[in-house]
Formats: sequence, C-alpha cells, structure tokens
Amino acid sequence: MNDQQGLFVKMAIDAWSGEVKATNALLDKLTDEQLMNEVAPGRNRGIYLLGHLTAVHDRMMPLLRFQDALHPELDKPFHDEADRVVAELPSIAQLRAQWKEVNDTLLDHMKRLPATEWFTRHASVSEEDFAKEPHRNRLNVVLSRTSHLAYHRGQLVLLASRE
Repeated sequence: MNDQQGLFVKMAIDAWSGEVKATNALLDKLTDEQLMNEVAPGRNRGIYLLGHLTAVHDRMMPLLRFQDALHPELDKPFHDEADRVVAELPSIAQLRAQWKEVNDTLLDHMKRLPATEWFTRHASVSEEDFAKEPHRNRLNVVLSRTSHLAYHRGQLVLLASRE
C-alpha cells in the first residue's frame, strides 16, 4: 500500500460514515408516523426509503465480498419492487433495528479491510472485465453508495420539514 491509497480509502470511509451518521440522526428525529408519509405527493413513503436503503446496504456485503447479506428478505419489497407493490412490510421498529445492524456490520468490515484490498474487484465484475476496467473496484462501490445514501437522505429530510 502506498500512502495515497490509504488516504483515498480513509476519505471514502469517512464520507460513508458521515452520511450514515447524518441519516441516523435524521431517523432518530423522525417518528414512525412521519415515516409512513410520502416524501412528496405521489412519491415514496419514508418506510419504503428506510427499507430500500437497508436492503441496498445489506446487498453491499456480498458485493464487497465481505459476507452474505443479513436480510435478503428485504430485497423483494424494497429493492425489486416499487413502494406500495408489496402489501405486507416489516414494521418500522424492525426496519430501524435492521438498518442499525446492517450498517454496523458493514462498517466493521470496511474498517478491517486493508487499503490495498479496496482497489480489487467487487463481486459483480469478472477478473477479465476488471483487468480492462480497474475502476470497477470495491472502493468505487462505497463512493457510489455514499451518493445514493445522500440522495435518499435528502428525500427523508422532507418528512422532517412538515409538521
């Protein structure tokens, strides 16, 4: 590892951690009732966004080659389908607990991965394709998912702005 790689990894994980922390603070302020509301007329509800973010972060674990997903049952209602397509959803309390469990587990793996390993391929790219496109690495997954989290946190903020 060179110092520059370590610096890039630290910057990415710090950005990830900051977004998760900001989202945690927002979720702590939002009531269960607020999470049942749409972020805007005709748009996703807060419960769907919480489940969606939890499912996406859970799917990062096998994508980053850390471990199997903890809650694959969240894929169908919150990743594969749109809001309101799946009638029976987990409770908000259950989703809040799963959100915390997934993010704590993911961050633990992230902190333990050596910096040089962040520049290796993620699980959805073949060795052959990775040789041609080395930017399709594990660190890039974290960068893209950090942006994804920030986008949806921005939507969730709309729930807190309405009383």
